[in-house]
Amino acid sequence: MDAQFWDDRYSSRDQLFSGSPNGVLVTEITGFPPGQALDVGCGEGADARWLARQGWQVTGVDISEVALRRAAAAAADVADRIAWARADLAVTPPPADAFDLVSVQYFPLLHEPEHTALRGLLAAVAPGGTLLFVGHDVTGLPVQPDFDPADYYRPADIARLLDPDWTVQINETRPRTVPAPAGTSHTHDTVLRARRPR
Repeated sequence: MDAQFWDDRYSSRDQLFSGSPNGVLVTEITGFPPGQALDVGCGEGADARWLARQGWQVTGVDISEVALRRAAAAAADVADRIAWARADLAVTPPPADAFDLVSVQYFPLLHEPEHTALRGLLAAVAPGGTLLFVGHDVTGLPVQPDFDPADYYRPADIARLLDPDWTVQINETRPRTVPAPAGTSHTHDTVLRARRPR
């Protein structure tokens, strides 16, 4: 799933996703004092826009130039609160200790033997900051020939890899707050919210 794959996917229709922020993000972050946020795999920017409208200063990162152009075009009212960046986080880690919130919503992060990309994301959380990592619960879903969920990190995997001084606040599976996207069978989310020590 390289940049060309995602550019082609976004180019295949005028709008790939709903344009609404992810429900778990809204549920978990509403009421948090705003600071610096990193939206990993920001896509068309709905989460970044929501965060910016709550007062956050947001960096939205995606591998797809097509998605980032759409995201920027839809965020004119908060353009001063969002920086858009094209990057492959598996290759180039975000700045360390820089973000009060690192939000990873349904991002396909491949397992690596040394966990290099994942450790880069964890290091980006500022002392006292929050990691919110959300995925689809794949329990009981039919196997797809071109996609093995075991190849990708799930929130529970990450919880096991956190240093002991992190505080895991939520590590659970819960029903989705909105129906699954058309053509999918996801009925539950897996959610990890963890706080890095100061």
